[in-house]
Amino acid sequence: MAEYINIKGQNIEVVASDPANPTLGQIWYNSTSNTLKGEALGVASWATSGSLGTANQEFASFGTQTAALQAGGEVAPAGGYTSNTEEYNGATWSPSGALPTATGGIGGCGTQTAGLAGGGESGGISATSFEYNGSTWSPTNNLNTGRFKFATAGTQTAGLFFGGNTTVVTGVTEEYNGTSWTNSNNLILGRVFLAGAGIQTAALAFGGSSPAIPGNTGATEGYDGSSWTTLAGSLNTARAGLAGGGTQTAAVVFGGSGPTGATELYDGISWTSSPVSMNTARSGLGGAGTQTAAVAFGGNTGTRSTATEEWTGPAPVTKTITAS
Repeated sequence: MAEYINIKGQNIEVVASDPANPTLGQIWYNSTSNTLKGEALGVASWATSGSLGTANQEFASFGTQTAALQAGGEVAPAGGYTSNTEEYNGATWSPSGALPTATGGIGGCGTQTAGLAGGGESGGISATSFEYNGSTWSPTNNLNTGRFKFATAGTQTAGLFFGGNTTVVTGVTEEYNGTSWTNSNNLILGRVFLAGAGIQTAALAFGGSSPAIPGNTGATEGYDGSSWTTLAGSLNTARAGLAGGGTQTAAVVFGGSGPTGATELYDGISWTSSPVSMNTARSGLGGAGTQTAAVAFGGNTGTRSTATEEWTGPAPVTKTITAS
């Protein structure tokens, strides 16, 4: 007769103490505490943090959860653009050197001490771009195509801007090398109000709206440093005006049109909806950070917002397995 182990798999390991570095899904029996244990994902959360100094939407945003940056944006209707720059330290926001020009619908990438911003609207569609050194902005070479409400990925010396509106919705993609901009292959689906994540040679584009389809999209595309490919996984909640962060194989997205606070995680293949949403649903917001440690700020809840929230993604934790 076949033994149960040969039918169902391996024995559960019996150990005197919990493994030092258990892997996700691993199960063991602790003979000292007489408990069955396993490694599983813990509960994710959004937590309210210090507010932006100025209620704002559609601005450049980048950095990390403990060192984020906001620049430009729209602080009032009908072209009420701003040149404000604010820095976040993981708890509070502080003003920093202003952009040379008040600009809304602007995009940016990089870090709090080495940033890149450009495009947007400023008395017309802008192609200007600027570099940030941690305190001041300096002009650099213009984009080849001015546009606004687009998405970004990468760093100050290896930036990627894609999509947006040039008076028509576009898929135009440009790479920045620290000095100048070079045209690359367009997005497959041209769109506006989309979001991005990753680096110049491994980026993601997701969400947004396009005249090529009715309503908003959840479509996701991957960039390999040369061209875009449509990926199988689409957002579970199609939306525009969203924000996100992370990498091409470990991204997070939050917020968007509705407004919504819906949060989703990407593993390189598909998007999974998180059971927890932002405390303040909004669109046109900024975001920075990684899949496990991000920050969301500003946006529009019906009016412009100063709300800031920190995301803690589901991390592996050791759990005791009980009969219940």
